[in-house]
Amino acid sequence: MRKTITLFFLLTIVGFASSQSTIADKIKVSLSKTVVQKDTVKKNKSFVVQQQMVKDTLAEEILKLKFYKKNAHASYYADKFHGRHTTSGIKYDKEKYTAAHKKFPFGTKLKVTNQTNGKSVIVEVNDRGPFVKAREIDLSKRAFMEIANNKRAGAMIVTIEEVK
Repeated sequence: MRKTITLFFLLTIVGFASSQSTIADKIKVSLSKTVVQKDTVKKNKSFVVQQQMVKDTLAEEILKLKFYKKNAHASYYADKFHGRHTTSGIKYDKEKYTAAHKKFPFGTKLKVTNQTNGKSVIVEVNDRGPFVKAREIDLSKRAFMEIANNKRAGAMIVTIEEVK
């Protein structure tokens, strides 16, 4: 019974979300206020399907992700680079979700997940770097702070996946 209700719920969200314009809108609009709660009558217990679990499940269904690297070192751009041109010619904006990577082509979308807390963000590659040997990716300040455990930290260990 639970599986049927859960499956029906997920199919309903996917059906509703498919009418939205973009993948990001689909996830934000249909899931931002969704928390499922059901009481089990026989055992008098209740359970809650966490909002994050629903988001992750649907995100995996909607987004096609290709694993790239685990245990990668990530950092973020210093404020002094705000407004300067990146290698792609676009001005760096610390409030946007962008990244610098040595190998991915410009315009590639990457899902970067903080391995400590499981938070993730999707960024677009628009620059080359980082030029510190041990670092794999530089994130914009906003993207970094959104997934950071410690806002004072300058680096973190992440998993990088390419969004197809």
